[in-house]
Amino acid sequence: MQTNESSAQYPQIIAIDGPAASGKSTVGAELATHLGYLCLDTGIMYRAITWQALAEGLVPEDESAVTQLAETIEIDVQPGSVSDGRAFDVLINHQDHTWDIRLPEVNQHVSLISSYPGVRAAMTLQQRKIASRGRIVMLGRDIGTVVLPDAGLKIYLDASLKVRAKRRFKEEKARGSTITFQQVVASLRRRDKIDSSRKYAPLKIADDAVVINTDALSAAQVVERILAMIVPPASPVS
Repeated sequence: MQTNESSAQYPQIIAIDGPAASGKSTVGAELATHLGYLCLDTGIMYRAITWQALAEGLVPEDESAVTQLAETIEIDVQPGSVSDGRAFDVLINHQDHTWDIRLPEVNQHVSLISSYPGVRAAMTLQQRKIASRGRIVMLGRDIGTVVLPDAGLKIYLDASLKVRAKRRFKEEKARGSTITFQQVVASLRRRDKIDSSRKYAPLKIADDAVVINTDALSAAQVVERILAMIVPPASPVS
């Protein structure tokens, strides 16, 4: 793990927003590793609620029931304990559901469930509490605008629908999914519409965010750009 001797140079809270498959998870994880920070992908929380709601037989359109679940569910994220490609363990009520939250049926309903004001309010409280400890890279769709409006650095990662669909399709195939590319495109398009049009905390670019288009950039190149924003250049040798 790389760290800087003068960690005070770095903003204690870094917010990274953007649409699905724009590179937030990979970039956030690499940036956090470099800085020695915690990386929290807040989308995990909404996926966990969605999976649990479906597992309990709740109707995703039942906002009241899903909101009540969000206020009582126990979600924890820990370092990965299994060598199956995971970056971390996702525990729902103390049970490992790391890959369950990535199932196609979760993809189909997570944007709707995450659009409920009560669900987002419950998760926002948890996210702010975690961020209050500092030294964190938090990823999501409303981090810089709603959850952490005072974050020291705000980044908005963007990419075209075609590029994002290719990335997500590759991920699904690597996990053995039978989903088609057309289904991935349709799923992402639907998520984009819901995320951007919801009344409470929609996906949008914070006024003071730095926008980076990742279409032609690797995760490492994006991380380099972000680090260049927060690490002062070395003083020239006289």
